[in-house]
Amino acid sequence: MTDIQTEKAFQKQETIFIGKKRVLGKKLSAKDLRFTKNVGLGFKTPREAIEGTYIDKKCPFTGNVSIRGRILRGVCVSTKMKRTVIIRRDYLHHVPKYNRFEKRHRNMAVHCSPCFNVEVGDVLTVGQCRPLSKTVRFNVLRVQARKSAIGKKAFQVFQGAHPCVKAAVDQSMDGGMD
Repeated sequence: MTDIQTEKAFQKQETIFIGKKRVLGKKLSAKDLRFTKNVGLGFKTPREAIEGTYIDKKCPFTGNVSIRGRILRGVCVSTKMKRTVIIRRDYLHHVPKYNRFEKRHRNMAVHCSPCFNVEVGDVLTVGQCRPLSKTVRFNVLRVQARKSAIGKKAFQVFQGAHPCVKAAVDQSMDGGMD
């Protein structure tokens, strides 16, 4: 318990009562001392969330946050904040006048639980939750290791997409020279 007490406020999980009387001869299991839950939607609870000792009230697996609404994917571009990462979401915007697509992106601040080890370039799956701060409305649900040595500002929206979509994108990027 001493390694998690680094904040001014006493760190504990709201659903676990620490002052419980212990009966002699009865062993306490790990489940008695740690609260975890399944967020649903096909996402498994990470092993670090079940066996770890961290306390995070904004974690979807051990805290008081429910996942509802949108499920999005993006590439991590910054991990400089404490328990918050920035992801980049790339998309194509259609310009009807020229019948072409242009590349655009949005950066989002996302809460990252300590049960995940996130590095720049990793592909994150995030789920919408209640507002956690002024700019954070999403929570990390899954981390996939970086795909390749593509730069952090590379446009990666249609990797592994259908060939028709790739052809339309290539044609719009080439200027439609047929």
